[in-house]
Amino acid sequence: MTQTTLDDDELFTEAASEMREDVESSLENAREALPDSDDIWDVEADNTLGVLNALRSALDVEDATEHLRDAKKWYTMGKKAEAFEDGEDLAEEIEAVEALFGDIETAHEQVGDLASTIPQLRGLLEDADDGEEADADADADAEAAA
Repeated sequence: MTQTTLDDDELFTEAASEMREDVESSLENAREALPDSDDIWDVEADNTLGVLNALRSALDVEDATEHLRDAKKWYTMGKKAEAFEDGEDLAEEIEAVEALFGDIETAHEQVGDLASTIPQLRGLLEDADDGEEADADADADAEAAA
């Protein structure tokens, strides 16, 4: 009966390799879960609010955020364990994806703010139009009475 000896260094090297693969896989999944550029550029809707809501939905990166979190988790674990001989490339990729997420999240917030402002602005403009019409009707009634 043969017994395989498991050398600690071999196991550590194998685990480090798997950890790197997990980080790279999670980063790839995060990139794949990002919105497609056409989805944020080509939006169809009947009105401005519809366009803004479609854009806000297209800018949702919740699924991608989970993948980025996994990448950072495995990277942090590997780094603390000193499992990566050369982990700078992983750190740079994580930072690049994080920066992209930051830009997308900022745009998402701005679109959300605008989407909540537009209906209010429309109401104010409608009220202003109604006020102008009421003033014009009152002026016409005054001229007719005179």
